[in-house]
Amino acid sequence: MAVPKKKVSPSRRGMRRSHEALSTQAHNECPNCGELKRPHHVCGQCGHYDGREVIAAEAVKGVVRT
Repeated sequence: MAVPKKKVSPSRRGMRRSHEALSTQAHNECPNCGELKRPHHVCGQCGHYDGREVIAAEAVKGVVRT
């Protein structure tokens, strides 16, 4: 069974884990309402995507009228 011969120092452990850092998520402004949204996603405020309304604004905000 493989057993480490010496204790791994915090510096060496940190260098090994350096690529595991969380990156910041990208956000763009919605061209319709100006709110921040993820790129290539429907806007959560107004329901627009690629210059047109994909989801009704009432449905996006959680109020569904019948």
